[in-house]
Amino acid sequence: MSAMLGGEMSEMFSSDSTATTEIEIIKSRMVLGKTVDKLNLTTVVTPDYMPVIGAGLARLQGESIAAHISRFIVPDYVEPKSFTLTVDDAKQGTYTLTDSEGKEVLKGKVGELAEQGDYRLFVTDLNAQNGDSFTVSKISRLDAIQNLQRNLAVSERGKQTGILQLSLTGPNKADITAILNDISQNYFLQNVERNSAEAENSLAFLKQHLPDIKSQLMAAEDKLNRYRQANESVDLNLEAKAALDTMVGVEAQLNELTFKESDISQRFTKEHPAYISLLDKRKTLLAEKARLSKRVEKLPKTQREILRLMRDVEVNQQIYVQLLNKVQELSIVKASTVGNVRILDKAQAASIAVKPKKSLIVVLATLLGGMLAVGIALLRAAFHKGVENPDEIEAIGLPVYASIPMSDWQSELEKKQKSKKQLTVQDTLLAVSNPADLSVEALRSLRTSLHFAMMEAKNNILMISGPSPGIGKSFVSANMAAVIAKAGQRVLVIDADMRKGRMERQMSVSHKPGLSDFLCGQKSINEIIKQPGVENLDYIGRGDVPPNPSELLMHPRMKELLDWASANYDMVVVDTPPILAVTDAAIVGAHAGTTLLVGRFGQNAIKEIEVTKQRFEQNGIEIKGFILNAVVRKASSHYGQYGYGYYNYAYESDKK
Repeated sequence: MSAMLGGEMSEMFSSDSTATTEIEIIKSRMVLGKTVDKLNLTTVVTPDYMPVIGAGLARLQGESIAAHISRFIVPDYVEPKSFTLTVDDAKQGTYTLTDSEGKEVLKGKVGELAEQGDYRLFVTDLNAQNGDSFTVSKISRLDAIQNLQRNLAVSERGKQTGILQLSLTGPNKADITAILNDISQNYFLQNVERNSAEAENSLAFLKQHLPDIKSQLMAAEDKLNRYRQANESVDLNLEAKAALDTMVGVEAQLNELTFKESDISQRFTKEHPAYISLLDKRKTLLAEKARLSKRVEKLPKTQREILRLMRDVEVNQQIYVQLLNKVQELSIVKASTVGNVRILDKAQAASIAVKPKKSLIVVLATLLGGMLAVGIALLRAAFHKGVENPDEIEAIGLPVYASIPMSDWQSELEKKQKSKKQLTVQDTLLAVSNPADLSVEALRSLRTSLHFAMMEAKNNILMISGPSPGIGKSFVSANMAAVIAKAGQRVLVIDADMRKGRMERQMSVSHKPGLSDFLCGQKSINEIIKQPGVENLDYIGRGDVPPNPSELLMHPRMKELLDWASANYDMVVVDTPPILAVTDAAIVGAHAGTTLLVGRFGQNAIKEIEVTKQRFEQNGIEIKGFILNAVVRKASSHYGQYGYGYYNYAYESDKK
């Protein structure tokens, strides 16, 4: 019987949980909380690297730094915040802990508990150089558990194998290995505790009631002894002894059924066949007990009483012995419980980092970079469709007189122009610096076209304008004037952009005194004319920035200047501001015999050029032709940026 009971008990305390249930148990606060407490995961230590690229560079160079803190106690009255641990002496292992405001909290040494006020810090290991620092944060136990739950992956290997795999990612191999091993051990121990919990509870229950049963047995024995002493020696006949043995056996079986019922009631309902069989057996035993009681009633009174007392003694004795046997069996079950799980493999960090995957990052970065470049190009093309085909310009009624290619030489000259060195026109003007440049050749072709275009003009004044700033009007004006001057004609170039003209950079002479000074009546014509160093070429700068450029251009002195220049020079070139920004070009255009527009390849939209043409025509100015500047295969560089938007041509004071 005891072997059977032992078998039943082992069965009673075994468990077959599904993989899903076990996964949730592993990720429960009960299991993970023990790991958090043991490994002090409420303390988060992060190395301080250079922003964005510092951590990556450290990994590539193999110079990662690390600090392990096994204990960090912060007073309850301190609000959650970050601290900074700075290495003072790496060889000595000394460090300083400061708060977020830079105030010193404590100083300590690796391997020793540092204490200051209510703060406690124990650094077990420090792999860093002098001056390296770490950010140390204290988080709540619940936050630490939730962080672990998010990073921990638990899955079943194969289908219905019952084998679970735990994986964890992190920056430190030793840390994640220790965490996984501790989680596995905690899960194993809780499984053993869970399987032995029922045995433990039953054992505690029996041990609690054993003293009562023993007391009842001793009381029954005392009663029997007292009765025998009072009634001298009383012997039972054979019939009474047989009835006693039978009654004791029935009582023992009823007690056994009581124990079995407590087990069966936890596993089955009363409608289950096993439970019904137990109840039927109990009913039979109770009927047998009642029959025996009637037989006993026929015995003499003395024998009945002695029989009752002896029955109580033997029944209590059997119950007591039975309970002792149960206690021994439960103790064996508890001691032999090993759980229904086992750890197959200890945690081991992968030799190759799971992430970041460098090869994948390189491939993705290349693909994304290419896609981004294409996307930017498509967006630029969609939002700003600059003209690139001269046919588009001629389609709106503007003949294209020249297409000037982008010059690398000019780009180098622009860098020189921005320097503060003393330069000559040889260093700043392309037509003088590199006469063989393709851009200069295009200007020579333009010079020929202009010769015939201006034959029917009312005068020899040529105005250069355009729709927007930053398109190279001043470049075209200055270099075309130089090309014409080199052909033997006397040329005067006037910078009429009194707001933000920068032609003096190409002429290498000061813009003061200039046009604004003459229009204000402060200087004479001869005082504002300068020679930049090119034979037959004279230059009038913009002068000081006036408060009213448009009004000055409408002054009679402007007409006087242009009439004088027309009479004394073979060609007068006037560089004006963009018409879509201000009205200055429309005012000057009334005095010019020929007007040309300049547009930049890939920058000015055809609609923008068309609006520019309409703006001049509304003021009675005929556009003779168009010059497409900075022609390249891909419009990627911009010449002569003005520093303002298309339609924001505001004043800007010069430094005097």
